[in-house]
Amino acid sequence: MANKPIPGDVMYNSLRDKDCIIMAANTRFIPGVAEGLFRAAKDLDAPIIIEIARSESDLKGGYTGYTPKDFAERVIKAASNVGIKKWVLHADHIGVKDGSPETIQGTKDLIKAQIDAGFTSFAIDASHIFNFEGKDEKEELAGNLKATIEIGNYIKDEMAKKKIKSYGLEVEVGEVGRKDANGLILTTPKQGATFISELNKAGLKPNLLATANGTIHGNVYDDKGVKIPKVGIDIPRTKEIAKALRDMNSEVRIAQHGITGTPLELIQSQFPRGDVLKGNVATFWQDLVWSTIKIYEPELYKNMYDWTLKTYPGTGKSDEEIFGKNCKFAFKQYFKETHSLGKDTLRAIESHCYANALMFFKAFNGIGKAKLVK
Repeated sequence: MANKPIPGDVMYNSLRDKDCIIMAANTRFIPGVAEGLFRAAKDLDAPIIIEIARSESDLKGGYTGYTPKDFAERVIKAASNVGIKKWVLHADHIGVKDGSPETIQGTKDLIKAQIDAGFTSFAIDASHIFNFEGKDEKEELAGNLKATIEIGNYIKDEMAKKKIKSYGLEVEVGEVGRKDANGLILTTPKQGATFISELNKAGLKPNLLATANGTIHGNVYDDKGVKIPKVGIDIPRTKEIAKALRDMNSEVRIAQHGITGTPLELIQSQFPRGDVLKGNVATFWQDLVWSTIKIYEPELYKNMYDWTLKTYPGTGKSDEEIFGKNCKFAFKQYFKETHSLGKDTLRAIESHCYANALMFFKAFNGIGKAKLVK
């Protein structure tokens, strides 16, 4: 029997304010990764979300080569092989770059495919639509709200057609990684509260709010192009946004994006568990795969490395940085090769991911928390 994912809101509601962060892992379905993560979650009775973003998996396969149906089938197979039952399949960063009819319709087409494939949680990301000339929060967020409400209602209606009442919903205010002359632009507490309040008035009840709180996606590099620890997440701002939500008696909690590269000891000691309910870890797992292929299948690694540097030349950037930021595109280019890795390679990938997942679950205080999911 297939171990299908549970509704996202069941997990979010069960673990809200339970002093833990649910790890949301983006596997990009590289073979061996999901199996290692699922085994760790099962052994520790820890809650886990498997997610993938629009850019990675769309109706044409994204840059991973997987359609939503392909991705869901493979993850469900991995879950069934491991025997894990309490997990969520999340459509992350369903990006809406603008509010044009074409963009909205394309988004709806993707979401229908995700629903049909069995996804149980959805993240609408219309954060790119922002009016910097707005006189107040409502004017600034008007475009984001309009798109989020239309897409949110579409999800509700499509789920209703399938007689599904329970699913997870994440929304986003503040574009992660966006900068101006003064640095990263951060979400304000008033923006967060206004956004959720207006969505509630429109009949949408999100579980999670993703914000721009000082992080970026992927790894960070110094001026010489050397990868360095990520310590820029603004913890005080995150707490302020969470407090603004609590002050309006909202059950919405924070989804922390861009955790890759953040030291585990910082996560364990400083992340505000309870305020942050979901923690995204994506590029980290990809990096583990690269380090494994480099040792076990060096010829394949070299071919993918050379292809990346040739395809994505970067003026003034180190080879390490160019490869680190663009290597994800090599997986589709070498889809056949990466999906026919040797048994020893797969065993090493799974073990590598298993061991590191144990530490993430510890840092997130997720050990033993899956039993609370009813």
